[in-house]
Formats: sequence, structure tokens, C-alpha cells
Amino acid sequence: MEQQNRVMRQQIEEEIIEVETKPSRRIRVRLLPIWLRLLIVIGLIFIAALSGALLGYSVIGGGHALDVFQKSTWTHIIDIVNKGA
Repeated sequence: MEQQNRVMRQQIEEEIIEVETKPSRRIRVRLLPIWLRLLIVIGLIFIAALSGALLGYSVIGGGHALDVFQKSTWTHIIDIVNKGA
């Protein structure tokens, strides 16, 4: 009986040591949630597209910078693209 108690105690101690030596899982706390990251990326893409159109139209195209936001400019560009097709 005493032998069984020792064996059981030893097994319990080994299990305790096993549990204590296992690396604990680290819980990651995100500073920015994923949905906010996606919104930021979409916003940055939108800003990059607008600034690229503005710089491309004014610097490369030689037009006035704010003319790129007029509807007539885009209809003209679409007409040129569709004419070639």
C-alpha cells in the first residue's frame, strides 16, 4: 500500500513538473484590429490613386492639377481609350 502511494505521489510530482516546464501560450493583444487595418489600407490605396492621377495629369500631361477631378476630363480619357479599341 505504501509502495502504491509513493508511486502515485511520484507520478503526480512528474505531472506537476511537466505542466510547469511547458511553454506558456502567449496571448497576443492587437493594437489595431484587423478591420481597422483593412480600412487604413483601403484609404491609403484611395489616396495613392488620387495623388497619382493628380500628379500624372498635371506633371506628365501638362494640365492644371485640379482639372483631373472634372467629369469632362474623364469622359475625354474614356473616349480616347475606347477609340483605340
